[in-house]
Amino acid sequence: MSRLHFVAGNDIQLLHSGAQFFPALISEIDQASAEIYLETYIFANDQTAVAVQTALIQAAARGVQVRVVIDWIGSDRQAAIDLTRRFNDAGVDCRCFNPWFKRGLARTHRKICVVDQQVAMVGGLNIIDDCIADDGSGIVLPSPRWDFAVRVTGPLVAHVHLEAEAQWRKLGRLDFRSRFALMRHLHADAKSGGKQITAAALVVRDNLRNRTTIQKAYLHALGTARKRAILVTPYFAPGRKFRRAMISAASRGVDVVLLLGVGQFALQDAVAQSFYGPLLQAGVRIVEYRKTQLHAKVAVVDGDWATVGSSNFDGLSLFVNHEANIVIRDCDFAAALSCELEQGLADGVEILAADVHKQAWYRHVWHGIAYLIYRGLMRIVTFGHYG
Repeated sequence: MSRLHFVAGNDIQLLHSGAQFFPALISEIDQASAEIYLETYIFANDQTAVAVQTALIQAAARGVQVRVVIDWIGSDRQAAIDLTRRFNDAGVDCRCFNPWFKRGLARTHRKICVVDQQVAMVGGLNIIDDCIADDGSGIVLPSPRWDFAVRVTGPLVAHVHLEAEAQWRKLGRLDFRSRFALMRHLHADAKSGGKQITAAALVVRDNLRNRTTIQKAYLHALGTARKRAILVTPYFAPGRKFRRAMISAASRGVDVVLLLGVGQFALQDAVAQSFYGPLLQAGVRIVEYRKTQLHAKVAVVDGDWATVGSSNFDGLSLFVNHEANIVIRDCDFAAALSCELEQGLADGVEILAADVHKQAWYRHVWHGIAYLIYRGLMRIVTFGHYG
């Protein structure tokens, strides 16, 4: 397995849900002087999204090179095309990722922003009000969506910038004359805010060189875990390798805890629940988060390894979509994230083996059918990689 490229000397700030993320994002956009890259799966049209849209347009108006990538499916096809046109008419360079499936089935599910090569933001939050369901239904959530991102300054920003730039280049021709002018304008070194100097790595998944990098990062963390692993995802349907890694860790005495989002998609819930019996029997703990929509894709292992990003534990994220996570090796950061996750666990409902055993027979049948349907579809779209 290839090792992650950790770089030291970074300031990593945890951002909890939209209440912290969107003010920080808009503040960085407002302070930009040369360049902004922003990539997102969903760019909605609600009040929060319009505020981000306005900030990007204002940045372009004052001469900042603004480049935005939105997913054609995630941002709802025609709405994505319309937003792209609006942005381009206002001086913001905007491109849709894979419209009409011209590049196969892959979507960009990444949530990345890089400003002036000085600050990067990576996480799970789309550009959508976190009190509105992100499935297009328009349902108002009982509490803000539960999600996380990180704000990064330091040497790792250069890695995130290169990745954002590479994605832009894949979608069209890069203006190298503007690029060189920009490089002269920017400082050579990233600045650190000094809050938290730590080692971190950017890990991405695509369908070329990085097909299994995110899964391998998780497998390595689980394989070396000694005490505790808290894994959080709204969509749980990993392949056999991932499930075996969790079971193996639990069999070694590691306290493996899954915090799962439920209630958004009935088929997804049924697929996830088809794994409950074997995992619980092996000693893996499962907690369902029902307070509001859980959208976080995060984990903490042994109090010194943590990740925040866009990748779910399902076939689409692990084998199809473009994803981006930050992996952090730092006890203080892991402790801060662990504190948030412990609250999530306290707000959830733990599922016991007895709960699964006493379910009606037809629910077990439905879970099995859902898994077979999902597995069949995933094996088609992943060319047999999902199992």
